[in-house]
Amino acid sequence: QVQLVESGGGSVQAGGSLRLSCAASGYTYSGNCMGWFRQAPGKEREGVAAIYTGGARTYYADSLKGRFTISRDNAKNAVYLQMNSLEPEDTATYYCAAVGGYCYPGVLTSTDAFRYWGQGTQVTVSS
Repeated sequence: QVQLVESGGGSVQAGGSLRLSCAASGYTYSGNCMGWFRQAPGKEREGVAAIYTGGARTYYADSLKGRFTISRDNAKNAVYLQMNSLEPEDTATYYCAAVGGYCYPGVLTSTDAFRYWGQGTQVTVSS
């Protein structure tokens, strides 16, 4: 059974930082595209960042590049999202997801590309 478990969410003031973690189990972690999405109340789920566990390629939403960094630890079957200079607009539920295949340009534009999803972790940024 595939499981993606997020952790690290919480409340922070604007300008602060958080590091989200995603622990993966139950499937072949290596050679897979894993990503982070977020969904704010009343808004569609949007892609944040993705990383290929079999290499160094990363993908980011253009609006978030420079503030957010995705990384992985293959020994722990884990993916991380370091979020800096947080803004109230970053408030959302953040989801970890896995494609079940390779990353590709544009992979973050559709949730349909991602086969497996975690339950989400809440991030709240206050002004």
